[in-house]
Amino acid sequence: MTQRISSHVTGYAAAWIIVFVWSFWLIVSRIADDSGLTVYDLAALRYGLASVVALPLCIYYRAWEGLGLRQIAVLSFILGPIYILCVFSGFLFAPAAHGGIFMNGVLPLVGMSLGFILFRAIPGRRQLLGGSLILGSAVVLAWDASTSRVTGAWKGDLLFLIGAVFFSFYMILSERWKPGAMQIIFCGTLVNALVYMPVWWFWLPSGMAEAPMGPFLLQAVYQGFVPNLIGLLLVAHASRAIGNGNTSVILAAVPGGGALLGALILDEKLSVISIAALVLLTVGLLIAVRRRTAVPIAAPVHSDGREEEILGAGNENRTRN
Repeated sequence: MTQRISSHVTGYAAAWIIVFVWSFWLIVSRIADDSGLTVYDLAALRYGLASVVALPLCIYYRAWEGLGLRQIAVLSFILGPIYILCVFSGFLFAPAAHGGIFMNGVLPLVGMSLGFILFRAIPGRRQLLGGSLILGSAVVLAWDASTSRVTGAWKGDLLFLIGAVFFSFYMILSERWKPGAMQIIFCGTLVNALVYMPVWWFWLPSGMAEAPMGPFLLQAVYQGFVPNLIGLLLVAHASRAIGNGNTSVILAAVPGGGALLGALILDEKLSVISIAALVLLTVGLLIAVRRRTAVPIAAPVHSDGREEEILGAGNENRTRN
């Protein structure tokens, strides 16, 4: 009982930390273009720097054990270059606030759609009502951006939506497959670094050599370590501990957080229509997401408890697929 309560508390704490991490990440990613770095450079920082930390850990913990080749391939693809390049490219066209809205804000709607398509899970009336509000507010936000001074924002919104689809798959699989911490790092970082880094080095355009040191270090630290190591682990922990539903409820704060930080730091102004749509979106999120009771955290992959030292997960049983 104590262990269940503890996982419940840490799950909620992880979800709220994600809100801050993602809200600030929206700002860092939005100003990346001013650093002279290309979107391909940002992806290289994300996978390359994180893999320096990930490689010895993955070898020591034998992170590939417990996952089949299909699971490794699927998780690596979902967290791979297509996903992250779509997201980074979206910031070239749309404000930081739109990143929070069209990536995090529509996650419950995308999750409901994928649940119906993949598992024939029919949403209830609350979910349908909330989903309708989310869809309506997203359409209003996209329309308002297209008629305002934010030229081409719809392109960024579309790219963010593609990113939301990828991340919804990640959240679903985190709850169903319950990958361990090192398994997530192995697939999300190391495998993708092995695939992407040679392609970037030999064939993709780069502005890394000319980038000013200050902006470069900001992007290197935040893109290289915060979202790809800390963020993914927190999302997986929250999804396992309190479920996708509760995690998504808390992540409903990300669009508002991104909009607030965008206004405070980047002086990005939202129209009255966009602010009203953002409020409507938040209401829709709170209605749409089904609240769930906590579930035990997955036990470590290794019977000798090596991964348990990192997770502090206790001795709960693990369900494998």
